[in-house]
Amino acid sequence: MKRRRLMAEMNVVPYIDVSLVLLVIFMLSAPLLTQGVNVNLPKGVTKPVSDKIPPVLISVTRQGAILVQYKGHHSAVALDDLATAVGHIAAASHDQVQVLVGGDAHVDYGKVMAVMARLQEAGISHVGLLTRPEGH
Repeated sequence: MKRRRLMAEMNVVPYIDVSLVLLVIFMLSAPLLTQGVNVNLPKGVTKPVSDKIPPVLISVTRQGAILVQYKGHHSAVALDDLATAVGHIAAASHDQVQVLVGGDAHVDYGKVMAVMARLQEAGISHVGLLTRPEGH
């Protein structure tokens, strides 16, 4: 009587098949997950800003102009000069200055993000987005 020898190898072919099927599924579904939805961002439920320290208000107009307002003073600045202008205000205030960025509802989102990127480069850590209360 012949004894059969036990097979001690693992068959990995089914695991490779499953892995390839999952890879194909993820490759097909990934582009569907990155599509966006058009929303109107400037409206929302928000808390009022603290009145203790006056914030620096930066507005991006529909035409793309950047306006800086601090303690009643208004000035138009170029995107390249924004970090310098806000840096001077922060240095003069000697306190942690809060910067609020607002954009027209129809302005290109990239322009608002460019403003926020310049503020981050300038080392401004307290940046918020302005919104209108709903119903206004």
